[in-house]
Amino acid sequence: MEEETLRETAEMGFVIEAEAAAAMMTELGVASAPELLATLVPAAQRLARPTISNFPVGAVGLGTSGRIYIGVNVEFPGLPLHHSIHAEQFLITNAAVHGEAGIRCIAVSSAPCGHCRQFLQELRGAAEIQILVTSDGPGSAFRSLSSFLPRPFGPPDLLHKDHPLLLEPHYNKIALLDGDEEAEAAGGGGGGGGTCNGIGGGVEARLRVEAEGAARAAHAPYSKCPAGFAVADGRGRVYAGSYEESAAYNPSLGPVQAAVVAYMAAGGGGAGKGFEFVAAALVEAEGAVVSHEATARIFLAAVAPRAHLKVYRFRSSADPA
Repeated sequence: MEEETLRETAEMGFVIEAEAAAAMMTELGVASAPELLATLVPAAQRLARPTISNFPVGAVGLGTSGRIYIGVNVEFPGLPLHHSIHAEQFLITNAAVHGEAGIRCIAVSSAPCGHCRQFLQELRGAAEIQILVTSDGPGSAFRSLSSFLPRPFGPPDLLHKDHPLLLEPHYNKIALLDGDEEAEAAGGGGGGGGTCNGIGGGVEARLRVEAEGAARAAHAPYSKCPAGFAVADGRGRVYAGSYEESAAYNPSLGPVQAAVVAYMAAGGGGAGKGFEFVAAALVEAEGAVVSHEATARIFLAAVAPRAHLKVYRFRSSADPA
């Protein structure tokens, strides 16, 4: 059944709808959705890409919608370790990509590191999220996130209590600057106008639109520098991700990594396939105190050196929400 479950989770794009979850519960003979999460963790681990550490982490979370989300750790050879995506970050970003409103509980193969305990603080009601560490063995139980991080620093220390948090709607008001764009090969080669790497102008337009939409939805309340990133594969499919900030700054997840999550959650980047990106677009603020352009270029040069990147600037028309 594990092989079948692995195949099904991959085919469903790292998301299991509530109805499918109920069917799995019946087939596996489990009594509750939280119990099902623990059952799925080994399959989630098999989807991880720990190409540096060789330490696969799988996380499975239950959303308030009843959907189940898969998260895995992803590492990128040749890049600094801070480019890596932690399994819990993947899970939350996967939920955000699919419009999830909240997370009830998470089963994870290893205890969340401090980085992830802090990242989870960006969720409303974070202290009460229930976490099960399956490596603790038989008899282990769900425990509240507050028991993993008893004296948290987070949004309540920096934001108004009504400010939208991660997984809540954001409407950053931005206005792209006409004609202010750059086109250049990510690996430092020639660029210029026209289409990127031979792809059609329609894909370029979609990249810009999706990256702009991701910037509008970004969670950047601390720097007030929302950003969005979009990538296109060789078939013209576009995947976008929003910048996700942490009150502690370093656990923030960049829009480049968020777009990778969207790509993998949709079935891209399977074992042996790599990241088949041919073009990308970044939307960020003019003169931003937090810029993702250099990171985006370094990332693409390492994982998709033939991909072209266009950078679009915007001027905030109001304070980001």
